[in-house]
This record gives sequence, C-alpha cells and structure tokens, in this order.
Amino acid sequence: MGITYEDFLDTAYEPQETDLVCTFFIEPADGIDWEAAASRVASESSNGTWAELHVEGSVRDLSATACAIDEDTGEITVAYPDALFEPGNMAQVLSCIAGNIMGMKAVDRIRLLDCEWPARLTQSFPGPQYGTAVRTELLDAGGRPVTATVPKPKVGLSTDQHAQVGYDAWTGGVDLLKDDENLTDQSFNPFEDRLIESLAQRDRAQDETGETKSYLLNVTADGTEMLERVDLAAEHGCEFVMVDIITTGWSSLQQVRERCEYHGLAIHAHRAMHAAFDRIPTHGVSMRVIAQIARLCGVDHIHTGTAGLGKLANEDTRGINDWLHGDCHGLSDVLPVASGGLHPGLIDPLVETLGTDICVQAGGGIHGHPDGTHAGAVAFRRAVDAAVAGTPIETAAADCPELQRAMEKWGVETPR
Repeated sequence: MGITYEDFLDTAYEPQETDLVCTFFIEPADGIDWEAAASRVASESSNGTWAELHVEGSVRDLSATACAIDEDTGEITVAYPDALFEPGNMAQVLSCIAGNIMGMKAVDRIRLLDCEWPARLTQSFPGPQYGTAVRTELLDAGGRPVTATVPKPKVGLSTDQHAQVGYDAWTGGVDLLKDDENLTDQSFNPFEDRLIESLAQRDRAQDETGETKSYLLNVTADGTEMLERVDLAAEHGCEFVMVDIITTGWSSLQQVRERCEYHGLAIHAHRAMHAAFDRIPTHGVSMRVIAQIARLCGVDHIHTGTAGLGKLANEDTRGINDWLHGDCHGLSDVLPVASGGLHPGLIDPLVETLGTDICVQAGGGIHGHPDGTHAGAVAFRRAVDAAVAGTPIETAAADCPELQRAMEKWGVETPR
C-alpha cells in the first residue's frame, strides 16, 4: 500500500499522552494549500518523503500527524509518536522537529513555536541539577533576585583588571561575576590565570562582606576541552560554569551537564546566537522552545530577556519564565536571567513584571557608574533590595548616594 502526503494529515486525531506535540507557524508557498503544507511538515519531519512509498507493517506507527490547522493564526499542530525519538538524544529530536522542514519549498516561512513534552521523553533527560535552588544552596539570595555582572569592556581586560572588577562588584553587593560570551582563553586574559585570580578576589570579598559570592566561568570550547575546564573549575573551588549553549551545541551541553553533576557544579547558560533562530517572528525556532530544550538538557540559569525594558528586542519573557518555573514531569525548574541594558532605574519595573525569582545582570549599568564599579554595584544592589521591599526608587536613593548618582545619570530610561 502506498504512503502519500495525505496519510500524514488527520484533523480528527487527538494526540496521545505519549506524543510530542509541536505547534508551528507556517506560510504555505504559492500553489500549496494549507492541508498540503501541513501534511508535508508532518511527513518530512517523521518518515515520509516526496515520492509515494510502498511499504507494509508498523512503519506507519512512526508517522507524525498534522492534527490541527488554524488558517487565521497561521498555526498548525503536529503530533509525533514517542517511538520516533531516541531517549536522551536532543540532537536527534531536533533533527526531526526542527530539521529539514526549515528549508522546505512547500512553505515560505516556518517557525517552531512551542512543544508539549511527554513524560517518557522528558524524563530521559536529566534536567537542572539545582535550578532556582542556587539562590539558597549556592548563594545567599533567598527572597530576592540573584545579582550578576559582566566586566566591561567585555573583552580586552587583563587578568588583573578582570579580577579587580570582580572584587569591586562583589564588595558592592553583587552575587556573581560573569564572563562574557566571547571571553574564553585569549592571550590577554588566559583561562586558568583568570580562574585562579578571580577566585582569590572572590574569597577576599566573601571574607569582607560575609556574603557568599561566586563566579560564572565561561568554559565554552570544543567538547573535550570544555570537560577539562569544568574539572579545573571544580578543582579550584568554583561553584558555577557558563556555557554558550547555542554555539557549542546541545550534545556538548549534555556532556557538560553530566560532568557538572559529578562535581556538583551549576550551569549558567548564555544564549549567544539565539537570535539567528528566533528574531524573525515568522521563521526559525522560538526562544520559548530554546529555553525548553535547555531545561531538559540541564541548565540551571538561562537568559530570557528583560520584557522589553533593556536594550534587546522584546520577546515573551514572562511566558518563557513561567514555563521555566512550571512543572515539567518532575524536572527541576530553571532560574531565568534578565540581562541586556539594565541599570538601577529599571529594576523596579523589571521586578514588578517578572517577580523576584530571577537573576538580574547588569554590565554597563554597573561599570558605567560615574564613580566606578564599586559604587555602581552598591547602587544596583540597593535598587534590587528596594524593589523587593516595595520602596520607591526615589526614597531608596535619598539615603544611598551611589544610587542617587546612578539615577541622575540614567534615570528610568530604556537604552537602545
């Protein structure tokens, strides 16, 4: 019996609990109707092809089904049988649901908007080791957002300069020093030297402030080198590592997650390159799905935007954060990170919009303070504490000269 595109379309089908259910936005190409486009998406992303096939038996049980079409919104729903996927292999899963279909002629645009992950497939992944529990298990941030900063300029500082910026920020009240996404092991700031000197300043800051501090060390590299860098971080007493999860790839992230569990380290996920997939709203893969994948693979933090308050394009930050905090078949949750153009004057509306169960990160909004990094960190932390307490920023600034100076410079304006 022949298998054709029509065999992948059944709008009466009710997805089973074991199915991976994906929502796509599509724009059918000229001459292709909605049913034909939807059936081609289901076919190409499972076990169909352009030619009629003559097969018998259980192979039909592995076919995806386009089970809903909404021409008004441009959305279709495709249900994938669980047996189509190798457990614990995110690269294989994405080769199905976000693979060749992104280049099909049958659609001018296609975007993977959302996924409903079934229990068996979800639980084949480890999920986060800590998630939001880092606030209390690894830091002293119960009841308030975790605070973080990236030294600026983000590359070019010497190791001594980098470590000094960390000390100034930590003693000003920031919890975490973070490498930027493109700082790894360059000659001007070698990886191991930076690790050792930054942690020395971390320890000094902890002794002086009585607060727990840590360092988001960028271990991004090829797979083997990343694992060696994770080992080195653990050897020197660093509680976190950072991974550029999109540029390194999901399989590498899964390897890092396994090694980090061995050492008890948390993973901070930087999403550099995400906009190559999610910036065009009608094509690619949404940040919501990227965040879902990251949670399954086991990150503890991930950048999700600032709900339009910072310098980056607006996105569904609140919806993504809700998903990261919500139930996912028993996996730990994830701490969302708000970053990109933040300064003290934006913290109150940020907390009002996203709540306190987040990490807030500022770079220029700390280091660009007129009186330097330490004063900028004091102002930033005071703004965070005021937002949590419900104290107006103007009131908080009245008894904090550092915050007053920051408000005079930046006010409550959103940068571009």
